[in-house]
Amino acid sequence: MGAMHPTPAHSLTLEELADWTRRVADEVHRGEHEISADADERWHVRVHCDDQVDVWLISWTADQGTELHDHGGSAGAFTVVQGRLTETAWAGGVAPSREGARSRREGHLVDLTREAGETSVFGGHYVHDVRNVDGEVAVSVHAYSPPLSRMHYYTVETGRLVRRASLWTDDPEASAPAQEAS
Repeated sequence: MGAMHPTPAHSLTLEELADWTRRVADEVHRGEHEISADADERWHVRVHCDDQVDVWLISWTADQGTELHDHGGSAGAFTVVQGRLTETAWAGGVAPSREGARSRREGHLVDLTREAGETSVFGGHYVHDVRNVDGEVAVSVHAYSPPLSRMHYYTVETGRLVRRASLWTDDPEASAPAQEAS
């Protein structure tokens, strides 16, 4: 694990991550968390962090989204609390390379609509982009285990996923750095 978080005794399962996001979504519905929205940048706040998991509350105004990314080995889950989000996910293989890094086999992107009340879970090498393509503000809860410490950003070139940048961060809303030199 990176310097931002110690290596946890164990990472949470996908079901435990989903439980976290559903529980915080219920708290939002009960008014236990104040939500804000900012048309210039996604509003987000960390609602919990320990050595096993960090949990974030995020609002998305029209046309706000992330870039194609993974979570640097952290598994995750997100629950849409209100509105609708479009998730564009990489549907391709992942294979270990000779250097131990992961290379991405051929594949394609798939658009998935995530409605209010829906929970999505994903493993540590899942690549996606999440965005609000509707006019209504969307709100979601995201959980990562181990806690987020690194993100990788990608482009798709001739049916292959190509890593273009990496960033050490504990913030899921961090902007992608400039493209890495080849």
